[in-house]
Amino acid sequence: MNAIIPIPPRKADIHGKQGRESLARMVVKLFELWGLNTGDQAALLGLSSDSRSTVARYKKGSPLADNADLIGRAGHLLGIHKSLRILFPHNRDLAYRWVATPNRRFDGQTPLSIMTKGYEGLLAVRRYLDFERGR
Repeated sequence: MNAIIPIPPRKADIHGKQGRESLARMVVKLFELWGLNTGDQAALLGLSSDSRSTVARYKKGSPLADNADLIGRAGHLLGIHKSLRILFPHNRDLAYRWVATPNRRFDGQTPLSIMTKGYEGLLAVRRYLDFERGR
């Protein structure tokens, strides 16, 4: 569980094939660290539950589709990961478990359940973590 997800350089072309391959690798690794099932992975990427084959292709190294929504979601997921690593610098296990742990801020729901409800849920969790980082 000590794996670190590399962050691409700021000037990386995220719409180019190489950039999207890199994003796919990072997101797949993040899903692995969070211990997510394929259905939750698809939901976080904005895919239908019938899109398990698309998630499987990303796991095999295919680049993310050149789709603004998908790339935006990947960016927010990686931003959530970054915030958790900053908030829990000495406890990686907690940082990785956090998304599946009920949270009072979300009325006892897990952040994962909020994030899988749609793009707004993903943004709500990211905003919350950004706020906590700034305290």
